[in-house]
Amino acid sequence: MSIPAQQPSLRWLAIGRVEDVPAQGARVVLTPDTAIAVFKTRDGRLFAIEDRCPHKGGPLSEGLVHGDCVVCPLHGLKIDLVKGSAIAPDEGSVKRYPIRQEGEQLFLGVAC
Repeated sequence: MSIPAQQPSLRWLAIGRVEDVPAQGARVVLTPDTAIAVFKTRDGRLFAIEDRCPHKGGPLSEGLVHGDCVVCPLHGLKIDLVKGSAIAPDEGSVKRYPIRQEGEQLFLGVAC
């Protein structure tokens, strides 16, 4: 994954193995700043977003994954995992984080 030049420097945290993230589910990574939800889609793609629904703060990691979106377990708000934005008619967005795979190891990019 290439990082755009305008992004701040990243440090890559080892967060476990690919098999640690269930298909159509999530694993939560706690950092000093926030909780990050790492999702795996049915076809094995990985996404990392802030684990906080923009509507009322619900834990997105507990939501259902359908295709490229996750549904908040509290009020049904749908978040696009690719863009980090709510799917209309819902509104709002969450912070996205870069994630990379090296062999079976996963790494999460967080700002330095």
